[in-house]
Amino acid sequence: MPDLFDALMLARFQFAFVITFHIVFPAFSIGLASYLAVLEGLWLWTGRDVYLRVFRYWLKIFALVFGMGVVSGVVLSYQIGTNWGPYADRTGPILGPLMGYEVLTAFFLEAGFLGVMLFGMNRVGRGLHFFATTMVAVGTLISAFWILSANSWMQTPAGYEIAPNGQFVPVDWWAAVFNPSFPYRLAHMVLAAYLTTALVVGAVGAWHLLRDRENAAARTMFSMAMWMAALVAPVQIVVGDFHGLNTLKHQPAKIAAMEGHFDTHRGAPLILFGLPDMEAETTRYAIEVPKLGSLILTHEWDGELKGLKEWPRQDRPNATIVFWSFRIMVGIGVLMVMLGLWSLFGRWRGTLYRTPWLHRFAVAMGPSGFIAVIAGWVTTEVGRQPWTVYGLMRTSESVSPIATPAVATSLATFAVVYFAVFGAGVFYLLRLMRRPPSVDEPGPTPAADVAKPALAGGAVGRLAAGENAP
Repeated sequence: MPDLFDALMLARFQFAFVITFHIVFPAFSIGLASYLAVLEGLWLWTGRDVYLRVFRYWLKIFALVFGMGVVSGVVLSYQIGTNWGPYADRTGPILGPLMGYEVLTAFFLEAGFLGVMLFGMNRVGRGLHFFATTMVAVGTLISAFWILSANSWMQTPAGYEIAPNGQFVPVDWWAAVFNPSFPYRLAHMVLAAYLTTALVVGAVGAWHLLRDRENAAARTMFSMAMWMAALVAPVQIVVGDFHGLNTLKHQPAKIAAMEGHFDTHRGAPLILFGLPDMEAETTRYAIEVPKLGSLILTHEWDGELKGLKEWPRQDRPNATIVFWSFRIMVGIGVLMVMLGLWSLFGRWRGTLYRTPWLHRFAVAMGPSGFIAVIAGWVTTEVGRQPWTVYGLMRTSESVSPIATPAVATSLATFAVVYFAVFGAGVFYLLRLMRRPPSVDEPGPTPAADVAKPALAGGAVGRLAAGENAP
């Protein structure tokens, strides 16, 4: 059992603390940027002022979320350079360029058009402003592309060779960027970002519908968010299944920990709940469904699933953590599907805006996307342990030679500053969301222009609107 207060564990706690705060902001900004682009496009196409009102409402929130994401992201680079020096040195020839591409392509694109998006609606033409909004949305997706490529390379390294000095050097950039787990993890993360945003938007819309069911902007928010939940949540489950099959192929120990299996089985059961015991090498109080584990993961009733006993103790991920973080993520996904189906039923019955219990459920589900994203990150990164580069570089080899008191002091400092600064930011975000969207929603466009259609055309169909971790 590792000492929870040695330098390595404290450095891991510090990274986990910092990334947990950071990851929620990019997840929200990726989805919110695309949502804003859709809203502005619908306003330009239809001329309906409700889309502009909703756009203005969420634009202020996006600006704050984007800023908090940038600030929290800077700390990550600093923390990797101080606490994880050997890791940064050995992986730098591959991960350095990947992170550099993210800055050169995504961050510069976002930064170049963000000012126009936030302040330029009265200063540039409508078409140019919409282009700026679209470019910010595209920039967030490009950022996700490079970040997920870098993190996926740590999970399933490819396109490299190890130099005499121990560094990982690229020999095939195509293989390194598009490593075996990257497509699945990129799709899974982007869909998670869209669902996270939809649940927040839906919760805000539902909150205001509970107070005024005739608020047109709240209706638009809620309707678009429920379309996203109804359509994308089932797709996310399918993508998650493909991701699981890929993980079984390349990281079978992680799957064994997620499923709570210590012994190798043919026709393995699905353990719904239980208490994995790493010392006793068993899952206590297991509630099982016979053969379903093999069916889900191998698509065969008698498919073989390896148990954690196939690996030496020092090479096993912590099943106690991974088992439950995975179930939290999956459980929230099931609730998302239920919310989407309930909204479809209400839409079919014509009661979408007149069902208070649906609205209460949507409000309760508001933060669930963030919880699912964090649980998914824990599953991915704790399940990769004890490796930073899977099967090649151990976490214990990656930590800098820093004294335990120094790491403990920086961790305590981070905790105090983060809770103060980001606590205030989240408090202000909630205040913005509590304010109902109004007819005279403040923004850069004069009220006289709101009702003018920007482009000719009829009505269109409504649209459902890891980081690297040691």
